Parts: sequence; C-alpha cells; structure tokens
Amino acid sequence: MQRMVLGLEYDGGDFAGWQWQTGRRTVQVALEQALSTVANQAVAVTCAGRTDAGVHALEQIVHFDTEARRPPHAWLLGGNSYLSEDVRILWAQPAIGDFHARYSAIARFYRYIILNRPVKSALARKQVTWHYAPLDADNMHLAAQHLIGNHDFSSFRAQGCQSKSPQRIMHFIDVYRQGDSVIMDICANAFLHHMVRNIAGVLMAIGSGKQPVDWTQELLEVKNRTLAAVTAPPDGLYLGGVFYPQRYGIAKHPLFDKLPPDAKRFD
Repeated sequence: MQRMVLGLEYDGGDFAGWQWQTGRRTVQVALEQALSTVANQAVAVTCAGRTDAGVHALEQIVHFDTEARRPPHAWLLGGNSYLSEDVRILWAQPAIGDFHARYSAIARFYRYIILNRPVKSALARKQVTWHYAPLDADNMHLAAQHLIGNHDFSSFRAQGCQSKSPQRIMHFIDVYRQGDSVIMDICANAFLHHMVRNIAGVLMAIGSGKQPVDWTQELLEVKNRTLAAVTAPPDGLYLGGVFYPQRYGIAKHPLFDKLPPDAKRFD
C-alpha cells in the first residue's frame, strides 16, 4: 500500500459539507469517486478537518492509501479530469513517514470574509458574508485578542458539538479591512463545531457597536453559548490551510511563522 497526500481547493456553496452523507452531494464523495476512477479500485480519503455545508477551502489536506501505482501527476491531472469545476486538486505527493492528514497537523488556519457595504454582491453571493452596517475592524481586532491562548471555548461551540473537551489553544487572530471587506484570519491547534462562525458572529456584534470590546473576555468567563451572538453564515468561511511539522515535506504555509514557538515544538 502507498499513502498519497493531496492539497485540495473547493467552493463549498453547492455542497452539503465535506463528509459523506446518503443522497447528498459532498466533497468527500466527489473526491473519492474521482480518485477511484483513476485508481481503478475503491479509494477512501481522510481529511485534515471536515467543513460544513457552504464552507469553502483554500487548501484542504487529505491522504489516502492505495495499491494502485500512479505517479503524482496522474493523481493530479486524472483526478481533476473527473471532478466538477468547483473542486480542484492543487498538488499530489507521496506521504513521508507516518504522516496522517488529521493527526499529524499541529494547527489549522481559517479565513472569514465579510463584505461590509450597503449592497450585496452579485458576483460573490456564496463566497462572502454580507453585513450592511459599518463595522469597526480595529475594535473587532482588539476584541479578538482576548481569545488568544489556552481557553475553554464553551461560549463559542455549537450546542450539538460532540467534542469531549471545549479546551482549545488559539495561536493568533487578526481582523483587518481591505476596501469593502473585513477579513478575520484565525489559527488554533483545533476548532470546535461552529467555533469560527460563532467567533465571527460575536466580533460582528462588537464591530457594529452592539457590544463592547471586552465582550469576548466576558463570554470566555461565563462559558455559556446561549449568551453569545448568533452563528455567522457559512458563506464567508474558508479553511485556509493546515500546518504540519516540516519533516513531513508538506509545503510550508505562508503564515506558519506566525505560530508561537511552543506551537512549533513538534517541527
């Protein structure tokens, strides 16, 4: 058996999420069908982090084990030839050592894009979250800094989250404006269900002046999801990348160096 690693980009607007679901279009099913055709045998993939319905990926990482011997370019070109236009394999390479797409990751990076103008976009209807009222990106950034570190994120997890622990380590959060867009870049060792979208909802409430800058700190302390803001829509959310120790030979993510030293102790 050979283990292959792929980098994947997709527009999640017309998918019911990553994970296989009976009778529904998912990214996992689309990818497995394409790779199985290339391999001429069944292929099952494992991803770094499952995305919900409507959520996109700038670079999802997956691995699969197969007895089929194909050069990397065959998985890349062949796989893409059987995929729809809203999914693309960006690169393919053999795994090194004990690489595992999920368990070898030391951090995950998400980007949330908010179109902040009075009128919705005709061109990016499913690629951004629209917020008509003006947002103060500087206040949103200040509020987000309370979340950095090792915290109990109970106030920011979905009610039905199945994770055994609400504890997560937030490495960095940056909120900034680019023209009509307010962008949130967020990185942690792992994320709870809806955690990024719940944080985005809280920060938008702060940015619009409905809540004070210290509200994020208050929510961390009360550990109560019902006291926080509504969950932000999935449209503007992107899995931006996954960080791995360099020994696995995965191309270094551009934001890897923003990780604190202790987060890179496995590198």
